[in-house]
Amino acid sequence: MTRPRWNERLAVAQASRARSDAQRRRRTVERVEGARVVVDGVPLVNFCSNDYLGLAGSLDAVSALQEAAAWHGVGSGGSALVSGHHSAHARFERDAAEWMGFDRALFFPSGYTANLAVLQALLEAGDLCVQDKLNHACLLDGARLAGAELKRYPHRDFGAALRQLQSMPEAAAVLASDSVFSMDGDLAPLRELALAASAEHALFMVDEAHGVGVLGPEGRGAAAAAGLSARDVPVLVAPLGKAFGGQGALVFGATALIEHLLQSARPYVFTTAALPALAAAMGTNLEALRTQGWRRAKLASLVARFRRGALRHGLPVLESNTPIQPVVLGGNSRALAVARVLEQHGFWVAPIRPPSVPDGKARLRITLTAAHAEAEVDALVEALAACLDGLDARP
Repeated sequence: MTRPRWNERLAVAQASRARSDAQRRRRTVERVEGARVVVDGVPLVNFCSNDYLGLAGSLDAVSALQEAAAWHGVGSGGSALVSGHHSAHARFERDAAEWMGFDRALFFPSGYTANLAVLQALLEAGDLCVQDKLNHACLLDGARLAGAELKRYPHRDFGAALRQLQSMPEAAAVLASDSVFSMDGDLAPLRELALAASAEHALFMVDEAHGVGVLGPEGRGAAAAAGLSARDVPVLVAPLGKAFGGQGALVFGATALIEHLLQSARPYVFTTAALPALAAAMGTNLEALRTQGWRRAKLASLVARFRRGALRHGLPVLESNTPIQPVVLGGNSRALAVARVLEQHGFWVAPIRPPSVPDGKARLRITLTAAHAEAEVDALVEALAACLDGLDARP
């Protein structure tokens, strides 16, 4: 038997992507001024950013980052358990835990590694992990990395989640869910899931990537908006690359849980700690997120404005009251065509295709931010409606 040749395998994969219009390409952002960007030399209004509150360009955060870099340097100098844990990290973790109402917080370099770390450290072979089918890839990968039995229930079906927990009554179990689903923009039934986890003595874990900063009192997320506390959600992950306007993630939990992660989560133990200047900048944005409620108010107003316009024009938007407003177009080629036309009109809306979404569900994932103007939202709706009317009128 002949060993497979790597160049042949890569060529087959490339040809498959090309046939199905699934090939992606990176775009180069050359300048950012709020919602306006220059991409590959072309000025556009950005409607595919996750910077929901417009904090990525905060002058206060930039100043905090620069000052901390002057004191601490650019890098952290090592892993957190060796020499990489700086005073800026400690301060940010302490302030964030107090804000969220948890005993402790642990700062990770990215949301993806945070979710891998939590599930790898908590689960082992023979355990059970129950997850929504539309959970982010890092939650699914974390359960697989741990070697646990992974069961996925139909989207938002908390009854099915309960039955799956009951299917292995002797196993240690984690029930994990996104709070806001990244490609559909809808909310998980967090109260019901918390009750299911409690009834089955499972650990309930929530990823607030697209909820924190946007929802709940002081932006504490969808779980807080649903009236859930640290007792109801023992593990909460808050990635910082969206409404926080930066990078990294915080994992919140009881002291015993955070200490266990600190000691045994391989993506934490064996990686260089995030730069301390980033922690300082994120601490500054935490204060803005808590106190500048006008950002959430403006964002909510723009979401409502977009939906009114989209529904008036009969656009195929999914049911979502979050900044994520998906326009489902079906085939990959159709999504690509609409995105190209919108770009010609000055709007950057990235087409989302499988495997990020199911086959036949390619879409434009429009994201609204507090940096947008009402006129920009209205112009996008009109351009999108005209584009879809033009495509549908073709013979």
